[in-house]
Amino acid sequence: MKILIAAVAFGAVGLAVAFVVPSREIAVVMAILLLTVFLFAFEVVGVDVAAVSVMVLLGLVSAFSGPLGLAQPLVPSSELFRGFSSNAVISIIAVMIIGAGLDKTGLMGRLAGTILKVAGRTEARVIPAISGTVGFISSFMQNVGAAALFLPVVSRISARTGLAMSRLLMPMGFCAILGGTITMVGSSPLILLNDLILTSNKALPAEHQMQTWSLFTVTPIGLALLGSGIAYFVLAGRFVLPGGGHETITQATNTMEYFQRLYGLDYGLFEVVVPAGSPLVDKTLDDIERSGRLRVIAAQTGEETRVGPGGLAREVGIGAGTVLGILGAPERLRAFVDANGLELRDDLLTFTEALSAARAGLAEVVIPPGSELIGKSARDVWLRKTYGLAMVALHRAGRTLREGDGIRDMPLQAGDALVVHTTWDGLARLESNRNFVVLTTEYPHEELRPHKVRPALAFFAVALFLILFTDVRLSIALMTGAIGMILTGVLRIEEAYQAVSWKSVFLLASLIPLGLAVETSGTAAWIAQQTLSMLGGTPTWVLQLAIAVLATFFTLVMSNVGATVLLVPLAVNIAIGAGANPAVFALTVALATSNSFFLPTHQVNALIMGPAGYRVADFMRAGGIMTLLFITVLMIMLNIVF
Repeated sequence: MKILIAAVAFGAVGLAVAFVVPSREIAVVMAILLLTVFLFAFEVVGVDVAAVSVMVLLGLVSAFSGPLGLAQPLVPSSELFRGFSSNAVISIIAVMIIGAGLDKTGLMGRLAGTILKVAGRTEARVIPAISGTVGFISSFMQNVGAAALFLPVVSRISARTGLAMSRLLMPMGFCAILGGTITMVGSSPLILLNDLILTSNKALPAEHQMQTWSLFTVTPIGLALLGSGIAYFVLAGRFVLPGGGHETITQATNTMEYFQRLYGLDYGLFEVVVPAGSPLVDKTLDDIERSGRLRVIAAQTGEETRVGPGGLAREVGIGAGTVLGILGAPERLRAFVDANGLELRDDLLTFTEALSAARAGLAEVVIPPGSELIGKSARDVWLRKTYGLAMVALHRAGRTLREGDGIRDMPLQAGDALVVHTTWDGLARLESNRNFVVLTTEYPHEELRPHKVRPALAFFAVALFLILFTDVRLSIALMTGAIGMILTGVLRIEEAYQAVSWKSVFLLASLIPLGLAVETSGTAAWIAQQTLSMLGGTPTWVLQLAIAVLATFFTLVMSNVGATVLLVPLAVNIAIGAGANPAVFALTVALATSNSFFLPTHQVNALIMGPAGYRVADFMRAGGIMTLLFITVLMIMLNIVF
């Protein structure tokens, strides 16, 4: 019903606009703009699907421009798909590959140890150490990627220090977003900005042509924003962060203690034998799990042992003599044994090796934005059989649900934290699976490729050198670093393909033609004129502030890429009309679209929401003040630097 009402409202706005715009071309582009905002804001379909659909719609409208009464195509056919080869898209692909290569070397694990050595174990010292480090990393790679890479690091620090994840993850996430403003390759809007400037130049007269920005143009502004964010949480964190404000140096002694303390899971591992006369004979694992509210993590019938991915599934049958490895609360297990006449062994005999602490245990994984599992339940995807994950608890929005609460039938959401029992080999394989972010790092496994640290750092340095000291195009410089990591074995080509968020690529590439249509059709100029007429006579800084606030609002209801594409042409035309620097106004948009703290709509915020147990109210409280602080610092620094 909400979507239907919104659709009617957007349609009414579109019809009203059609009667006031000066040309049919502008009316069509405005209609497509409203459709784009509607699809993004209400997520009728995935944002990537929405972007591709809009691109195809632009192509169809342009192809039939004559019958539609348009003087010219909105987007030339030769330009429609050019976004896929744009400098911005190739740069983003390369940045993702470079980030994955650095991760494969195990540098993140070493980083956690270094942070603890330097910062100690108190909240007042750990928060700035983590936030500053993530901010720096985010300046050279996508902020979502930096946050995802650092989730295991924060989890390790939390387990070692006893500091609640809710006290650490929000500062880390916010500073990952802020760190993306330090360089022109730290976030998608800034990577995209130079391409949008070049696109705008095609429609601008010579006297208004804009120069593109260099890599470190925004560094003073970004450092000020990052510094203000760190200072905010150091000074006000005790008041705005959830989870209690007492510092502690308590360290969890083992995995079970950690999960008991964090999620209240008082579980144990047991081994039972099903005798011939038991009511469980001829039933399936699914039957006994539903009735007993327990999790079966291993089974042996005869000589066949089932454990891990591909081994254990809910349809596995129970026969006389079957040995089961069960995870559950002791009192519930005893009641289950008594009710079904089972033989409870004093210790693990059959599964001594398979379920030993060196081979398997409890772990914590998070469903990230963009995961293919979102909207599907554990039962839908056969989580245990496919991935080897026996889910025992689900933590969502500050509430922990356990076996017996229907967790296997609940559609998964971005940010859900799952407590699972799994083999360590299976968990290691999940670290390269983009459907999960593995938080648990303290388990027996080898670093993936620590011997590749030198070539990874070498080609990272080569890419930076080309960017800083040569005139080589950004995409070529970054791709040099990416292909170098592949050629030296830091990453296999298959891993490089997996490292790329193709959803982001298609989103970005598909929206570029929309920006071109907004510019060339005169839509941007018309909106700018209307805005100037309403704000006529106001100082330039007021117009700039209005642009920043508008960009902030758009970013809350749609992707920052989409907001940037839509608003940069508008800002350029407003600046020209007011006699201001259009390049600075365009930069204002690209920076302001990083102001995504008020709601958990940004991918970074969605990622940290589950592990920390945040609620929307937590973001509104801490993010509301951060939003005001961001705009204030941004406006001050823009006017100082430019």
